[in-house]
Amino acid sequence: MAAAAGYRERPSRVPGGFVWCARPTGGERRVLPDGCMDLLWDGCRVEIAGADTRAQVLDPTDVPSWRVGLRFAPGFAPRVLGIPADELTDQRVPLDAVWTPDRVREVTDLVAASADPGAALESVALRNCAPSDEDTELIERVVAMARSGSNSTTIASHVGLSTRQLQRRSRVAFGYGAKTLHRVLRLQQALAFIRRGDRAVDSAMRVGYADQAHLSREVRDMAGVSVTQLLH
Repeated sequence: MAAAAGYRERPSRVPGGFVWCARPTGGERRVLPDGCMDLLWDGCRVEIAGADTRAQVLDPTDVPSWRVGLRFAPGFAPRVLGIPADELTDQRVPLDAVWTPDRVREVTDLVAASADPGAALESVALRNCAPSDEDTELIERVVAMARSGSNSTTIASHVGLSTRQLQRRSRVAFGYGAKTLHRVLRLQQALAFIRRGDRAVDSAMRVGYADQAHLSREVRDMAGVSVTQLLH
């Protein structure tokens, strides 16, 4: 995501992740699904943001004056948290809903004492991350194919799974099936091209939508507003 007023991010030491900081700048903020999960720090506690299927609308009067987050690459968070992603889909929950009180207290003390909370969150994630294995490699292949525009049937065939097996593995890794992951990543790609200055119709065709109307329907479904309203 490009830097904007009140928001900054940098690549993380956690593979594929980003550390970000956000401050309310007035008006509601609409956060679109991106296939990712986050660890959030608001100065008091650590929360988990599960993968979203619809936009989260943030009212600046209801959020902290600032927040720092560690955004994991799609499929990475379960390796750190130790639970399936679909247990947290479309949810924001405190870390103590997943980890033991002693463990959460240790993490909270570490982040609170750090001059760089984002770096502290990275250290927590790296220390608790399960090692890579064959399942990790499979999930990375699913993400790569979804980004390249492959549908769930093609992905299942390529990775040697039935569509039902792929659905089950994807829910555990991403919080939803490969079909939804494909939709989310495709929408993000189209919007990135539009923000860069491309016409909506060209961006839609470039990432595999049938036409501009198809893109508009997807934006309305996942963001709850039109393309014009979302971008402005």
